[in-house]
Parts: sequence; C-alpha cells; structure tokens
Amino acid sequence: MAYVRKDVSTLTAGERRRFVNALLALKRRGEYDEFVRTHIDFYTADGEDGLRSAHMAPSFLPWHRRFLLELERALRRVDSSVTVPYWDWTRNRTTTSVPWTRDLLGGNGRTSDRQVMTGPFAYSAGHWTLKEGITDGRFLTRDLGRSAAPIQLPTTGELRSALDETVYDAWPWDSTVRKGFRNRLEGWGSGSGSASWRNHNRVHRWVGGEMLGGASVNDPVFWLHHAFLDLQWYRWQRAHRSHRYLPAEPPRPGDAQHNRVVARHEKLPPWNETPDQLEDVSRIYRYA
Repeated sequence: MAYVRKDVSTLTAGERRRFVNALLALKRRGEYDEFVRTHIDFYTADGEDGLRSAHMAPSFLPWHRRFLLELERALRRVDSSVTVPYWDWTRNRTTTSVPWTRDLLGGNGRTSDRQVMTGPFAYSAGHWTLKEGITDGRFLTRDLGRSAAPIQLPTTGELRSALDETVYDAWPWDSTVRKGFRNRLEGWGSGSGSASWRNHNRVHRWVGGEMLGGASVNDPVFWLHHAFLDLQWYRWQRAHRSHRYLPAEPPRPGDAQHNRVVARHEKLPPWNETPDQLEDVSRIYRYA
C-alpha cells in the first residue's frame, strides 16, 4: 500500500519528533553524510564536461525523485512511520513559520556568522556537525530572506507559470532553454539578480547558507523543498497527461548535448533506473 507524504505544516507534534529523530539517527550512523557526498558528486553544470543527470538537465526531476526515495527508505528503516514532508513555500513564507520552528528545523542563522543556533540541527546541540561539504565549515548556516539584498520566496503565480507549460522540456536541454516545465520549475532564467532565479533556484537562495551550493543536502530543508517540487511534477503530469519526459531519444552525435543528458529510457546514474520507470510512483507514495 502506498504511504503518504504530508504538508509539513499539518504534522502532529509526534510526527515532527519522529521525523527529526530519524534524521538524527541517519546522521549518527554516517548514512546522512553519504547523501551529501552523492549530491556533491552529481552537481554538474552546463559549463562542465560529461553527463548532467541531477541539474541543468531534463533529468533534474527524476534524479531528485529517486534521491528522495533513497533518503525516505533510509528513514523508514529507522522508523517505518516516517515519510518526507513537503514545505509549501507559496504559503509558509516567513522566517518564523513552519518549518523554521524549534521542534523541526530550527531557525535562521545569527547575524555574525549565519550559524543556526536553535533546533535539533544546531551545531551547539551536538548532533549535526558537517562532515561533507565544499568548504571547511562545521556548522549549519542559513540567511533566510538574504539579509544583505532581500529577496522573496516564489509566489503561487510564479509556480503556476511552470505548471502551465505544456511540454516537459525542450532542446537544448540545459539551463538556457526558455520553454518547458522542467526549467521553469528548476528556475534558470535570463538576466541577473532575483529575476533570473525562479522557483527551485530562488528558494535555495532565499534559505542561503548551506543551501547555496552542491552541499545543500547538509540542511535538512533540502528534502522538504524537493518533496514540494516532486509534488509539482506529480501535478503537472496529471494536468498534461498526453505529455511525457523528454527527450524521448538521446541527442545524436554532433549535437552539443550528445552524451550530456539522459533520455527517457536510459539509466539514470548512479541508479539502475530510467526516467521512464520513475514517472509513475503511485504504488510507492502519494501526497496528502
């Protein structure tokens, strides 16, 4: 039977506690840091060589769907009642609303060094020392709302602009494409500043701190954010039933994207599954 992923704002006190405790258990075991390393290893940008499977590519959504499933399976080995909740940032938009509470993810970082000082993931609590990253920092940092140059979380209208796209993705299958659901949701825009950061990307920048780079998994909000994005893919699929993951076939030799993107029936590194196999997960989970 499919289990349920809930809006984090609807979790009971007990559900919040079990979710946090399962995350802390994975951290104690060293399993959590493996997830951080995986995301760093697959954080490949347009300008780099080789296959892009996690970012700036059509497989952004199935890759993170599979990544979420890996984390969720690990959590459920600790506590079978736990699922990954989602953070609806179109509704819970302040620096003190869910999930930034003491019993969930803790709050903003302090002014001096952006170190998170509250909640179970604060360095001072002794349970969440950063061991994998792109810097030598040992403590979780956040800069909610980006204090030096404030930005706002994406609105319902901005999210709707992605959901209204009728095709999943389009050539050249990277961060420069100007149509298609995937990049509208992933959020690579033209220009500079906050106008060029849409949806997914702007949320990462709004949270700041660890969420700004390849080691963003160090902040547990990563999972709540990507669960909400996965829900948007589910909603887009239901609204556009005749449209599927693209490209259906690999780009041919001579195409700049040859061997750089994953086609519908190709294996999605580092797993032995294809985007086609990850399009329907209704037998595994559903959203409340």
